[in-house]
Amino acid sequence: MANGVEDFYCDEVLSGNTPVEKVFETEHSLAFYHTRPFYEVHIVVIPKKHISSLIDINSEDQMLFQDLLSVIQMAAKHVNEQYGACTVATNLGDYQSNKHLHWHVHYGKRTKFLDGPWC
Repeated sequence: MANGVEDFYCDEVLSGNTPVEKVFETEHSLAFYHTRPFYEVHIVVIPKKHISSLIDINSEDQMLFQDLLSVIQMAAKHVNEQYGACTVATNLGDYQSNKHLHWHVHYGKRTKFLDGPWC
């Protein structure tokens, strides 16, 4: 748990408790295929350090953020080259299901919502 809050990315992914299919990895960042994808192609990019959200990045995290952006860019380029398009997004506040900064890089039709399959 990060700061007493359940954090899937710290508690499960970065700890190795939940195996993921890695797309790109650096010393500070990890891109992997979403464990429960909401789109036909769905990659998640996270910093390896716990940061709650985009608005919580501070001046000490600037190098880490540059690294994170480069991994987001690599993941977006990878998807765009394969499929010709992609969406890159992060959520804040109540839209953020996990309070660990993460970016979604996805392509294709939405395949499910939070409560299960869409179709």
